Amino acid sequence: MSAREFRTFSGEGRAGTGEPGIPPPPPWRRFTPEGPYAVTPPFDRDKKSWAKIQDTNVVDMVNAAIALRRPLLVTGGPGSGKSTLAEIIAAELSLGRVLHWPITSSSRLQSALYEYDAIGRVHAENQHAAMEKRLAAQRRSRTGPADGAQVPPDIGDFIRLGPLGTALLPWERPRVLLIDEIDKSDIDLPNDLLHVFERGDFYIRELARLRDGDRPVNVLTDDRAEPVAIKGGHVQCHEFPIVLLTSNQERSFPAAFLRRCLRLDMKPPTGTQLREILDNQIGDLPDADRAKVESVTALFETELAKPGTRATDQVLNAVFLVSSTNIGESSSRNVRDALFKDLEGPVS
Repeated sequence: MSAREFRTFSGEGRAGTGEPGIPPPPPWRRFTPEGPYAVTPPFDRDKKSWAKIQDTNVVDMVNAAIALRRPLLVTGGPGSGKSTLAEIIAAELSLGRVLHWPITSSSRLQSALYEYDAIGRVHAENQHAAMEKRLAAQRRSRTGPADGAQVPPDIGDFIRLGPLGTALLPWERPRVLLIDEIDKSDIDLPNDLLHVFERGDFYIRELARLRDGDRPVNVLTDDRAEPVAIKGGHVQCHEFPIVLLTSNQERSFPAAFLRRCLRLDMKPPTGTQLREILDNQIGDLPDADRAKVESVTALFETELAKPGTRATDQVLNAVFLVSSTNIGESSSRNVRDALFKDLEGPVS
């Protein structure tokens, strides 16, 4: 087996300009589904760039996850860039929009794979039957059109793939899936994910039970774009997607789940990264406002060095106030003190 370049992802924070050079996955993480591959949608190149990732460990762990096609479990405090990392990967490697699955205590694997609107289908079929009955009566009385047959509703119109189900389609290039705040899930969800993480496929039961199972059925996706054709109700990825799971370390996970993940702990942004983020989000400022921004940024860097947890959006909010409003010095100080409060511990 010949050696290949390890660093596919550079972490520069800019959208790619051409075809990504993503290496093939290991043989045991590669699948051969039937049918043509789905075309990976383009990434929105008008989106602003992000700050360059300064931590080489972050870049190395992302590249390891891409090379092995293993989920990356990302921990770190609020505002450390866990969720943004998924967007940086998708943008740099031209892998389409990030498929986002925000986790709550009520999240279930089934809805992340697909949802079936059975009630909507029954209602549509009843409407279709009523229309056919009216048209038949009009034809008999010769008051209606000679050929008024209506197309019956198709089952695919009532099935929509969720973010996980969309990620498992046979894309020509792997998609990026962000499973956000996995520690907020029901206790069984990490174990429920194990099967999908290993097999890379699932069945849409409502399609698998059709009598004409060989007929491709067009279903909707999480992309809200063109429907995709599913044959026999079986969805199988070609290459396993690039999966990032974020965690605020509010709970522990089963060993079997952790064994299937690579783990990365992200640190708070450095001063250089803070300034890049501000430049990207706020842009050019007059010299007077720039001096205010530098003052606020320096204060926030001091706050970051203190014990506790603080988030990047705290400094963004403070900078916006001092640079875009005529806030007085006294009010500015009071607001900054309120915005820079520690995010952990009791509310004071």
